[in-house]
Amino acid sequence: MAGMKFEYDESGSTFFYFLTSFLGLVLLPCTYYFWPEPAKEDEREEEYCEVFQRKTARLKKPERWKGLRKNTQRTLLLAGWVLMAFLVYKLQQFDYEYANFDPYDILGVGLGSSKAEIKKAYHKQSLIYHPDKPTGDERKFMRLNKAYLALTDDDARRNFERYGHPDGPGAMHFGIALPSWIVEKENSLWVLGLYGLVFMIALPTVVAIWWYRSSKFSNDQVLLDTTQLYYYFFHKTPHMVFRRALMVLAASLEFEKGHNPEIVERPTDNIELPQLIKQLPNLGEKNKERPLCFAYSIKARSLLHAHLSRMRLPEITLDQDRLYIVKCCPILIQEMVTCVSQLIMLAHAGRISRLPSLDTIEACMKLSPHIVQALWDCKNPMMQLPHVNDDTLRHFITKRRPIKSVEQLLTLSATEQHQMLRYLTEEEVNEVMIVAKRMPKIDMDVNYEVVDDDDSVVFTAGAIVTVTVNLRRRAMGEVYEQAILAAANAKAEGGDTEADGSSTTTAKKTVGWKPPQKKGAKSKTKTQAQKKKQQQQQQQQQAKEQANKKDEEQEKSKTAKIAAPERVESVGGEDKGGEREREQDTDDDESPSHSDESVAEEADTESHRDDKGGAIDDDAEWERFQKGLTKREKALEGKSKMSHTVHCPYFPDDKQEYWWTYVCDRKKHMLITAPYQITSLVDHEEVQLKFTAPQRPGIYTYQVCLRSDSYLGLDQSVDIKLDVKEAREIPTEHPQWQEFSSEEEEDDDENDAGKDDGVESEFTTDEEVTDDSDGE
Repeated sequence: MAGMKFEYDESGSTFFYFLTSFLGLVLLPCTYYFWPEPAKEDEREEEYCEVFQRKTARLKKPERWKGLRKNTQRTLLLAGWVLMAFLVYKLQQFDYEYANFDPYDILGVGLGSSKAEIKKAYHKQSLIYHPDKPTGDERKFMRLNKAYLALTDDDARRNFERYGHPDGPGAMHFGIALPSWIVEKENSLWVLGLYGLVFMIALPTVVAIWWYRSSKFSNDQVLLDTTQLYYYFFHKTPHMVFRRALMVLAASLEFEKGHNPEIVERPTDNIELPQLIKQLPNLGEKNKERPLCFAYSIKARSLLHAHLSRMRLPEITLDQDRLYIVKCCPILIQEMVTCVSQLIMLAHAGRISRLPSLDTIEACMKLSPHIVQALWDCKNPMMQLPHVNDDTLRHFITKRRPIKSVEQLLTLSATEQHQMLRYLTEEEVNEVMIVAKRMPKIDMDVNYEVVDDDDSVVFTAGAIVTVTVNLRRRAMGEVYEQAILAAANAKAEGGDTEADGSSTTTAKKTVGWKPPQKKGAKSKTKTQAQKKKQQQQQQQQQAKEQANKKDEEQEKSKTAKIAAPERVESVGGEDKGGEREREQDTDDDESPSHSDESVAEEADTESHRDDKGGAIDDDAEWERFQKGLTKREKALEGKSKMSHTVHCPYFPDDKQEYWWTYVCDRKKHMLITAPYQITSLVDHEEVQLKFTAPQRPGIYTYQVCLRSDSYLGLDQSVDIKLDVKEAREIPTEHPQWQEFSSEEEEDDDENDAGKDDGVESEFTTDEEVTDDSDGE
């Protein structure tokens, strides 16, 4: 194109634009994601016991290389922003030099200066910026020369006044945002080598390393080899107990150094581990199954046993390994639950021969709260509270009222609680009650129906049953404090009424000598009060019966008046017969109007009921539709992992409350639906579980279970009964189908009539029209 010129960037302005924009695209997201956050104030719970103090101290302590990593991130980000600021400054200088050409400003003279003054200023500055001088600058001298020409030469001044530049209209320049040395012949080999190094070696290597590492893990960051190990053991032993599941968990390949480089093997393990194994009964170290007999599996199992027994370990060596192993357990346990549920579904589908039992998957679920709270399955759930151990449990188990759960402790009055915790100091009692009141109390509401069916409550064989579980979480302290206050208010109201009754009775009685009451006086007064109540109830029942009799008599009289003309007596004289006939005639004249009015009223009431029922059905459908939309939106938003922090001083990290809900059959020891993990139960959560109804009619009882993965003694179950009917037959006829068929027949008749009348119908072909015209 004429007047246009493409060239590489010689001055560097366009390349600086490209570099600034590229640097900004990199720095903005990197600063947002990688800038180290300031140290927040510790929002954790108060330090209730010695174990919790050690945990908080460990969590506050910076990790290895964490400070160095933060400093390097800050340094790199600051260097990038400094470079970007320098580039922006350079771009401003380029824009000012090339866009603002003012010869008077360059020479430093006024607008009305004479040529002599202009020459003097030019000569003065040329002595400074001439390239031959020590202080020379070629670019500034060229601008100085153009400014002098623009003010002294007539043609240059005319071009400046018309086009804003002494050289006149110039060609449009398009600069490529790359420096010119890239395409120079001397540098071609280096540029080609750099291109090959970046795009043919470095980039494929990075992608290959990333793919090789990510292909070993599942979506939950669990090794695929560990998942295969779980499948093998659960298929091998479909009926698995708690300790057997613990052995399988300890055999996970995340604890083996060959699969996980974060595992540390120390020379001191050869000395410390045998001493630890001697202190642990029922460890099963002589088991010959592979990989249960491997060294890493025995070490992980012994550390888990020590953790569940709350044993003190060497802090520098074995305790560090214990912390890492326990921290990995919740994710691995969830993977175990998923594997067992998938094997159960495969067994129901006939893909595998062995069906894992319900006890197996529940044993896997039990592992999580026991490991989080560091308690064996035979221990009392009260040991989740601070300052409660095996020695102090005897204070809670008494003949009068044995306390076996936290809920039972909170149901006691304040005096009974202090008496139960009398072995503790006042501060320790407050700490125990604070932790107990913060534990969750779940209100579980279960509804089950057949969705998208005319009769959602009728369950037929093979129908898909939808179980909706509504969960509401509240703190135990809030629940039981409200219950205690309500009970106290009820007692106070009862005491006030009794006091009022006694005052009225004493006012009626005369003051005087009273004979001493016998032993049976109180019982007599009680029996008299009961008799009075019975008499009042009988009187009320009699009054209700009389009212009902009156209503029945009125209805009978009305019906007798309506049916009077039909009951005509044939016995009597002619006069009486005539009178009866006249009465009959008059009644016949009046009775139709009365019957018509009653029929109309009944029709109106039925139509009103139908309208109400239709409105209620429409509202219910609209609510279901809205609920479906909200559920879809929640599904698109993703699954949150934040709920409430768990009090777990023996767990190495902060733990959030998670729950499992599922449907099972206790009688047959079968799992009906796969366990659904709830990870975002803050206040309220709704979960839907679906399963197929049995193929045989009958009454079936299932249990909807709720299990915690963090606390002991909070599991719940609700029974649901299904009265399964026989499956409905597939309809072969329907009134709507008959209407459609009758309409089609009418259309066919009309078409035939049109053909007979010689009228061309819309279904007439061109051949028929031509045949008719030829015949004519």
